Amino acid sequence: MNNTESKTLNGNNERLEYLGDAILSTIVAEYLYKKYPNKDEGFLTKMRSKIVKRQTLNKIADKMGLDVILKEYAQGKLSNSMLGNAFEALIGAIYLEMGYEGSRDYVITHILMKYLDIHELERTDDNYKSKLLEWCQKNDKVIDFKLLQKYKFDKRDRFKVAILINGKQLAIAEDFNKKSAEQQAASQAIKKLNIT
Repeated sequence: MNNTESKTLNGNNERLEYLGDAILSTIVAEYLYKKYPNKDEGFLTKMRSKIVKRQTLNKIADKMGLDVILKEYAQGKLSNSMLGNAFEALIGAIYLEMGYEGSRDYVITHILMKYLDIHELERTDDNYKSKLLEWCQKNDKVIDFKLLQKYKFDKRDRFKVAILINGKQLAIAEDFNKKSAEQQAASQAIKKLNIT
């Protein structure tokens, strides 16, 4: 594969990721709306966020074996976020091939119900950033998520983020995804502050 082909493939993949992200979010929203007829918007929004977040998508992609396919074509080291990106691109491709109804049925039956434990997700709360923001609000603390550095690593953007509370740096984390870096830093901050 030459450089031009690689750039074209990357551009197409990013377009498929964009489409897959939007389609997956819609499918999950509809699925949750029907599965939980008596739950309010707040619950549904949290559940959707838990399902479509990068960490969950990475796990689903890994269980599906997308890492095996990616290792054949990846130029450089394979990262977890590449799994989630490939998963979103796959959803985009399924949508283009099958339309909304076909892709919705396929994703729910062959992916979500097969690779996701919805009841375990109900019980877990791993939105550390949200938890930390709530704690700061209740305790009159000023919180700031500060981007310390954005740099290239294995031809990809990497983000280094710090959390400052009342101007004091409390935690630092980095990842290929800015939101993931913020979540990791928030998790560290929660441990340091002994927030339960």
